[in-house]
Amino acid sequence: MSTEKSQRPALLSPTGVVNALTQLNGDAAMGWRIEAGALQRTFHFNDFHETMAFANAVAYVAHQHDHHPAMSLTYNQCTVAWVTHEPPGLTALDFLAAQAVSRLYLKVNA
Repeated sequence: MSTEKSQRPALLSPTGVVNALTQLNGDAAMGWRIEAGALQRTFHFNDFHETMAFANAVAYVAHQHDHHPAMSLTYNQCTVAWVTHEPPGLTALDFLAAQAVSRLYLKVNA
């Protein structure tokens, strides 16, 4: 992503964040929430190998979007948190990346 101001994603308004979160979670209540200013969700797996495979797939998605989340891993959980650093806050890019990760998780657990 370019560092020029015109190329930076715009911050979402509080109403925009609520609307984007509602759309992201949909009727299925996908589990995304805002915590400590970041868009966050914890994904659950059967074992460490599945958790690590998912984390590596998230890394690939992040690379495709040129937007990188904070992630924490345990034996059977991976927490992914998206937030834009410049400008600081939530942007459409955070929700776009979260949507890609949700699709990935649904595909893995189909």
